[in-house]
Amino acid sequence: MGVKLVTLVAALTLAAGGEAGVFPFAHQVHRLDNGLKVIMIPLPSEGLVAYYSVVRTGSRDEVEPGHTGFAHFFEHMMFRGTEKYPGPVYDGIITSLGVSANAYTTDDYTCYHMNIASVDLPRIIELEADRFQNLSYPEREFQTEAGAVYGEYRKGRTSPFWLLFEAVQDKAYDVHTYKHTTIGFERDIAAMPTMYDYAKSFFRRFYRPDNVVIVVTGDFDPAATLALINKQYGAWTPGYVAPEVQPEPEQQGERSVEVGYEGRSLPLLALAYKGERFDPASRDLAAGMLLGDLVFGETSDVYRQLVLEQRLVQRLMADFGPNRDVGLWSVIAVVGQEKDLDAVRHALDAAARTAQDAPPDPAALEDLKRRVRYQFLMDMDTADKVAGSLARFVAITGGIEAVDALFATTAQVTPADIQAAARRYLATGRRTVAVLKGVQR
Repeated sequence: MGVKLVTLVAALTLAAGGEAGVFPFAHQVHRLDNGLKVIMIPLPSEGLVAYYSVVRTGSRDEVEPGHTGFAHFFEHMMFRGTEKYPGPVYDGIITSLGVSANAYTTDDYTCYHMNIASVDLPRIIELEADRFQNLSYPEREFQTEAGAVYGEYRKGRTSPFWLLFEAVQDKAYDVHTYKHTTIGFERDIAAMPTMYDYAKSFFRRFYRPDNVVIVVTGDFDPAATLALINKQYGAWTPGYVAPEVQPEPEQQGERSVEVGYEGRSLPLLALAYKGERFDPASRDLAAGMLLGDLVFGETSDVYRQLVLEQRLVQRLMADFGPNRDVGLWSVIAVVGQEKDLDAVRHALDAAARTAQDAPPDPAALEDLKRRVRYQFLMDMDTADKVAGSLARFVAITGGIEAVDALFATTAQVTPADIQAAARRYLATGRRTVAVLKGVQR
């Protein structure tokens, strides 16, 4: 059922030679008169299609005080149905067609995704167009779902990682909306059942065609599919106005926070550095995004030291991914014993200083570049994975052109660029240090 292997082999060869863009598939981009963008990527996927609706709104866009969590809340409400297809009817149709359907929300976007049989694509287009234009729910259902979201929040707090992330974001930001997690501040979630009118206004503001991108991948006819999308979505009224997200001031010095977890947990150490807003043409950004793997990844010296040799750390993870605005590039260590927290922190700091003091080995840098390219390509062996790999790029930039642009920029990154990025982004004055410890009662 997967994408033909020869397609990926050809793409890997071109990517290694640098003679063509990294993204291996031909695609079409169309924009309807109302601003809805449609990206179509036909693939040899043997009767399967992935249908993604990317709403370019996430928790970042929740700028009104006291109203965090609504981007995530609408991920839930979008399954409540419309007058034409109420929730149980919608669910029944999806189940009868054998559709794999779900959604997720991030800081920068909300994504609704389906994996379907090609023959069912016309029906899915009709259903999705209806709920994106005509979502309807009574106040009672709104309150029920708001209560369920609060339950999800309370359940999440049973995870030490959840508590850690929540504390880090709150401490790291003063004014930017990245200060709250995707699910929102607890006080806002608890008050959500009283905000029925605000919820309706949120949907009207952000669920507009000029703020949504549809990505269709797999085995389908592009011309017929575009005609169906134009027919079903064409009457959707535009009118999106981007919120004014307050920029975060430059951080002035290291911040720290200690988190107590009421239960058993290994100690967690997080070093969260302010990164850079996504710009695929920026060599600074491209070099910075490589730092996570190069300095702290599974092939790094500090990983070998802490995880494999000294065994002070059970897991060492680094996430230096892209965000629309200046996000957090984080290193998280699951430490075996509380007494080793200082030693682990000193080792991670030493790894950062090493990267700042000297450029990396050129061969190691080139190996990492190849690994990143190959992993990106090998993760696209089904129609669903192709669309999923593109969703964040689509959400942040509005298209998929940034994929090739970023890899082209990354190919130009030199060891000197890596050293400069380490000096800039791994500076202690740009970071928040968080420690979580279990508290036994």
